Amino acid sequence: MRLEGRHTLVTGAGSGIGRAAARLFGAEGASVTAIDLDGDGLAETLAGAGEGHRAVVGSVADPACWSRALDELDRLDIACLNAGVYGFNGSIDELPLDVYRRTIDANVDGVVLGVRAVVPVMRAGGGGAIVATASVAGIVAFEGNPVYTLTKQAVTGFVRAVAPSLAADGISIDAVCPGIVDTPMTVEAAAGLDVGSLPLIAPETVATVVLDLATSEGTGRCRAVRRDADPVDWSFPGWADLARAGSDAGNGG
Repeated sequence: MRLEGRHTLVTGAGSGIGRAAARLFGAEGASVTAIDLDGDGLAETLAGAGEGHRAVVGSVADPACWSRALDELDRLDIACLNAGVYGFNGSIDELPLDVYRRTIDANVDGVVLGVRAVVPVMRAGGGGAIVATASVAGIVAFEGNPVYTLTKQAVTGFVRAVAPSLAADGISIDAVCPGIVDTPMTVEAAAGLDVGSLPLIAPETVATVVLDLATSEGTGRCRAVRRDADPVDWSFPGWADLARAGSDAGNGG
């Protein structure tokens, strides 16, 4: 088993990708600290998983939740920062402020506060791996939901920007960027449409990619997960590309 004796943490573990990741980590021998707002969902995720696992009910946007999740851990090897919500696909001038705040809380604060909380524990243990759930919308803007796109591009940008500084402490951080995944969030977002007609990806497929990122060499990767195609690490332009573009434009190129 690849994670025998390891300590792991998964947010949004009450369903979907988080549930699949928590179960995969446990099956690979790790102890799992599972976080979600849904206590019943957490209980279902961890049902039959055996001893050594913990359920923490709370919001990933609440620093107190992170304190409770980590206060019993003297070591953390892998953190899967997965909690998220779909956002709002209506007209931007009709965006409810409570929906906006809830989306930022889960999709952005849940990652930033999560990294802030787990890094000291990983550093003290000699290193670790963080994988944040973004989306293909973190790579290519999704016009159907600009607020969701905002949060997921924030995640991919944050991951790429913070990766070099964490590498010095032996901590990797990557983003998994799946397409449309067969989760309760997708069903809710479909608003009554037949989700069976969509190119759905199984959450277990995404969980496998999360584990691969966490256990392989590299950092700052944004790995797109597509149905019926191999995952691909997306290459973003860098400062040198921007400088060349400006130079080319100045030369009429």
